[in-house]
Amino acid sequence: MSRFVSFAVFIGIVVSVLGGLHYYIWARLVRDTHLPAPWATVAVTGLIALAAGVPIMTFLNRQFPAIARLAGWPLYTWLGTTFLLFVLLLGADVVRGLHRLWTMVVSSGATFDVERRTLMTRVLGGAVATSAAALTAVAVRAATGPVEVRRVPVVLPRLPRQLDGLTIAQISDVHVGPTIGRAFIEDIVTRTNALSPDVIAITGDLVDGSVAHLKDATAPLAALRARHGVFFVTGNHEYFSGAAAWIDELTRLGIRCLRNERVSIGEGAASFDLAGVDDRSGARFGEDGHGEDLPKALGDRDPTREVVLLAHQPKSVFDAERFQIGLQLSGHTHGGQIWPFNLLVRLQQPFVAGLHRHGSAQIYVSRGTGYWGPPMRLAAPAEITQIVLRSADAAPSA
Repeated sequence: MSRFVSFAVFIGIVVSVLGGLHYYIWARLVRDTHLPAPWATVAVTGLIALAAGVPIMTFLNRQFPAIARLAGWPLYTWLGTTFLLFVLLLGADVVRGLHRLWTMVVSSGATFDVERRTLMTRVLGGAVATSAAALTAVAVRAATGPVEVRRVPVVLPRLPRQLDGLTIAQISDVHVGPTIGRAFIEDIVTRTNALSPDVIAITGDLVDGSVAHLKDATAPLAALRARHGVFFVTGNHEYFSGAAAWIDELTRLGIRCLRNERVSIGEGAASFDLAGVDDRSGARFGEDGHGEDLPKALGDRDPTREVVLLAHQPKSVFDAERFQIGLQLSGHTHGGQIWPFNLLVRLQQPFVAGLHRHGSAQIYVSRGTGYWGPPMRLAAPAEITQIVLRSADAAPSA
């Protein structure tokens, strides 16, 4: 399937879903509440414009990023609010359905009061709209505020005692693009460097746009500093944005791009392997030589050495575990980003956020450092992760 056909299918799906969501919002908040004119006309016009604006924004971001940056904030924020409205309206429908069922059972044969039904619909609609507005404000503040540092100790059985306490600062899913720019990157670089990490790992989905459009915004990444280096692996969004060009650009900035390969961290016996693979989706985008290749990265390694794997998608751990990895660092899920979307993410990804174990391997899934789409986070705060590697042979710290 060509990129054009894939993009057309994607837009078709987006338009269909957005149309359905906005119809549902109109039905519950405008039609069922009997919103009077001219407010009904204003609401309908606004819903149509907002529903059409999101797919248009996708096109603008590819072709006219300067325009996309101007319209991005209101449209992407509305996209998040749309999700919250849908969830809350669905909950209100359940409440209303249970109330109607109770009324039918208790007042069997009674005439249904239309005015009372309309009043209840208006009360629920008002409560939903108010709640969605409040949650949107909370979520926007959480997404645009300072990114927290999350410290995660991980015990690795093969880690040399001399490396006990070595730290890896993980940055993931920044999504530099329409609503995330240079100032955000500068802040992330400052916060990360303040941790004095031994290794910095960027686990994909760094950008949403071309090098030509985002070169200035990502330039501060050249200031990242770590004792053993800064490393990067591609995410699926790099392949939407031109992965080969971004690999060249990040290399120019002094970042080592691990492409189905590994490097040694440390010296002599006091060392471990750091491996990185392309995103699993890379082979589908027609870029020669791209795509996850675990045998190439891990197949001939010394099994007595500890290995930390950088792989954007958590599901890579199912194949990586048979290569006896100690730890996989991933992102991709954003921790769900806007609750309760994490429940849907769990249907597609085995691990949504935090430290988990799969067989003999451990995996840590970052909730992401930025956000994608809506500048909103609800019950899934962004993070810079400070992974502290502990040797099983080291004495417990006081």
